[in-house]
Amino acid sequence: MLEEMGKAAKAASYVLSVLSTAEKNRVLMTIADRLEAQSAEILTANERDLADARQNGLSEALLDRLMLNPARLKAIADDVRQVCRLADPVGVVLDGGLLDSGLRIERRRVPLGVVAVIYEARPNVTIDVAALCLKTGNASILRGGKETWRTNGATVRVIQDALRQHGLPAGAVQAIESPDREWVNQLLKLDRYVDMLIPRGGANLHKLCREQSTIPVITGGIGVCHIFVDSDIEQQAALKVIINAKKQRPSACNSLETLLVHADVAESFLPVLSHSMAEAGIRLHADPRSLPLLQNGPADVTPVTDAQLRDEWLSLDLNVVLVDSLDQGIAHIREYGTQHSDAILTRSLHNSNRFVNEVDSSAVYVNASTRFTDGGQFGLGAEVAVSTQKLHARGPMGLEALTTYKWIGFGSDTVRG
Repeated sequence: MLEEMGKAAKAASYVLSVLSTAEKNRVLMTIADRLEAQSAEILTANERDLADARQNGLSEALLDRLMLNPARLKAIADDVRQVCRLADPVGVVLDGGLLDSGLRIERRRVPLGVVAVIYEARPNVTIDVAALCLKTGNASILRGGKETWRTNGATVRVIQDALRQHGLPAGAVQAIESPDREWVNQLLKLDRYVDMLIPRGGANLHKLCREQSTIPVITGGIGVCHIFVDSDIEQQAALKVIINAKKQRPSACNSLETLLVHADVAESFLPVLSHSMAEAGIRLHADPRSLPLLQNGPADVTPVTDAQLRDEWLSLDLNVVLVDSLDQGIAHIREYGTQHSDAILTRSLHNSNRFVNEVDSSAVYVNASTRFTDGGQFGLGAEVAVSTQKLHARGPMGLEALTTYKWIGFGSDTVRG
């Protein structure tokens, strides 16, 4: 059956690749309208997925990722409409010119072909990926986690209804509805039909895809994100950014996990931090140097372990580590970070420039929250993923990241001498 899905996706990709921007936008608008008009089917499926997830003891962070409601579904539909308003990269000429041979050469953006995405309890990804792939003329095969298989199936059926309405093949967007993990193993080997694979999930999923896939893999989405608090910060301004980075949506991959505090401000800043974190309901996990300075405050604080520094909390938990200098802060990020999103809070131009140049993450911020690492926030529309690798795409992956290019030569019966 997966072989048939691959064949259908590849055939559909040829149809999609020649659609005009106007034709693609009309399909996307229909999808957005149908998501709202047929929301009852999707929300009913989501309620069943949520019930099973609670029964299976899924964490609150993952339940939050899984949950849909009318407001969230409308916001997702609006994201699809936003994709319609974005410039279509397909067909754009990147560069070129006339060669000495008389051949006129150009490099033109084209669709990748078939994109497969494996993800966990994130039903919004189904719609985001489908919309971005359709806008760029790509077919997609989607495999959500076992927690979301009903929601994903219902969502894709609505999308396929919209495709048929416009005379397009349903194979342009397909979902693997079975929760059986064997389907993932088979998908990883479907290189005859799939051109790019994107895993969106935990470290184990990324490791599996890197080691087992015969398809080019774009990895990312694991966010052990840091903020370095420099010695010259204004405390209340810094706390505003820290609370936003941790609390605005703690289950997101761009939420703050570790706060690195310059030792010069530790005695004055950490007691204030404790009060602010207690008010925000954030639990602290402190290294040996910061622990005694935090234990006298109102915040819930426990010692942090090395394993906790290397993993995502995805909850209202925050690590606190004291460092003696910017050098130590950068060294900590290099050791424990995942090259996702890291920030510095400072009033020093010299230190901000050093941080930007020396922290090798896909998104680096100066005096701003890490929560901005998002396709919508970056003006890209919805995103397929946040890539933390360096080849082809990095950071939030919008429309351009779903294209490649081909070289085209125009001659007048031109031959090579």
